[in-house]
Amino acid sequence: MATHDTTRRVTRRRVRTRANLLDAAFAVFAAKGFGRVSIEEVCEAAGYSRGAFYSNFDSLDELFFALYQQRADLIAEQVSGALALDGPGLDVVAAVDRVTEVLLLDRDWLLVKTDFLVHAARAPEVARTLLEHRARLRRAVAERLARARGHAELPAVPADVEDAAHAVVAAYDGVTVQLLLDGDLERARVWLKQLLTALLTDGSDTTV
Repeated sequence: MATHDTTRRVTRRRVRTRANLLDAAFAVFAAKGFGRVSIEEVCEAAGYSRGAFYSNFDSLDELFFALYQQRADLIAEQVSGALALDGPGLDVVAAVDRVTEVLLLDRDWLLVKTDFLVHAARAPEVARTLLEHRARLRRAVAERLARARGHAELPAVPADVEDAAHAVVAAYDGVTVQLLLDGDLERARVWLKQLLTALLTDGSDTTV
């Protein structure tokens, strides 16, 4: 019994240590950029030794990969949740407001995501993770629009829910590039809301 309790405490401590390392790494990567951060800097920010780092990650690359995966999964879940709140129909204006709040909530995430994009462009195995995250976002949008079909019609362009989902993610990409350059979060929210509403309605109705 004592051995079992000790094992559980060790497991909980290990999970907590890993989570703290990921949180600290997120702040350091956002501030300095991937490729300009050392293991020592992550350990110092988290308040741990190199031994604690290496008991959880083999390298800084593995930590960065795990960090991206964690945050990307969270964003995809939040988008799915934001789109699931309406009934069979979809109130586009309300849904766009919720999704915009989720997608543009954290500029630090955009900095880390952009670093990961550049990293993935040079590493095909890493690119697969990025592509899967983008596919999850598109699936969340496409599945929600498909469930709304029959209650109202999509505009003529995009032609179907898959095209609409691609357009939504592309609009998000374009707006976030501008946000990273000018730092104007409020303007970025307005632009994204306008673009998504225009994409998902025919201009005369707010329900899809």
